[in-house]
Amino acid sequence: MKKILVLIVVVILTATAFSGCKKDADEGAVKTGLAVISSIAKSKDAADQDGLAEIYSTVVAVTVDKDGKIAKCVIDAAQTKVNFSAEGKLTTPLNTEFKTKNELGTAYNMKSASGIKKEWNEQAAAFAEYVKGKTASEVAGIAVDQTSHATDNDLKSSVTISVGDFIAGVQKAVANAKDYGAQADDKLGLGIITNINKSKDASADAAGLAQAYSSYAVTTTDTQGKITSCIIDASQTDVSFDNSGKITSKLTAEQKTKNEKGAAYNMKSASGIKKEWNEQAAAFAEYVKGKTAADVKSIKITEDGKAEDKDITASVTVSINSFMDTIEKAVAGAK
Repeated sequence: MKKILVLIVVVILTATAFSGCKKDADEGAVKTGLAVISSIAKSKDAADQDGLAEIYSTVVAVTVDKDGKIAKCVIDAAQTKVNFSAEGKLTTPLNTEFKTKNELGTAYNMKSASGIKKEWNEQAAAFAEYVKGKTASEVAGIAVDQTSHATDNDLKSSVTISVGDFIAGVQKAVANAKDYGAQADDKLGLGIITNINKSKDASADAAGLAQAYSSYAVTTTDTQGKITSCIIDASQTDVSFDNSGKITSKLTAEQKTKNEKGAAYNMKSASGIKKEWNEQAAAFAEYVKGKTAADVKSIKITEDGKAEDKDITASVTVSINSFMDTIEKAVAGAK
């Protein structure tokens, strides 16, 4: 009888301890979100000077607690500039390396012209710090002037650049945030890689193309460096021009990422596993959870960048090399 009572007590204590641990984990759980806002509005025709296809993407990553307050935030931007001549010939090399504004750091060279002597990446980081502890509605309420510059003195002391896209990006990232398994103490990282290698000259029969293909990865990592949550997305942003150097794309057109396009991206019908791009990206993001950046880097791929492991190819048949590279970058820069 005594043995039975002891056993019951042990079971109760174990269940209580487990329940307490689960409750603690739930209390520290945060949602992870990503937002990309892209524009080609600053592109211009060729004339006396080369034309410009400029693809500007503001990218925001957040973690959000159970009360809807921002726990962590990272803001970056990809400003991809592709030049073409009045004959519709590309003048920017296709192998050009494009760094984000955070990666450029002081090389972006805003500091010398800044009234507060702060570089773009410093101001973006200051805004990201400013919104911590705020809800999306509180961020939406940040006072700005007609040119989207902050009017609050506390914010103006560290951020004098336009914050319109920052505000919109944070709101969007919070709205997109989901519970993927992250905890409040996890580090948050954002990786971005851009190339223009599918761009092409215009001809008499076909339009030229400046295509910025940006891959994005958001990660959260625990104290052991293991990925606790991951989001993967990409934007394929096109600016077309003719053989007289005139842009034929609508500069005000809405630019969506592949996740935002969803079924409209229309890969599913041509997919051997009948899965859309966003579904495959989400499956790979789920696959890497619990792995370190080194584990992800060691995933074997074919010459065309596709996974060799059948556990992956059952749900992901697209090339994953850009997924792996952006995840590695996100983890490396996590804070």
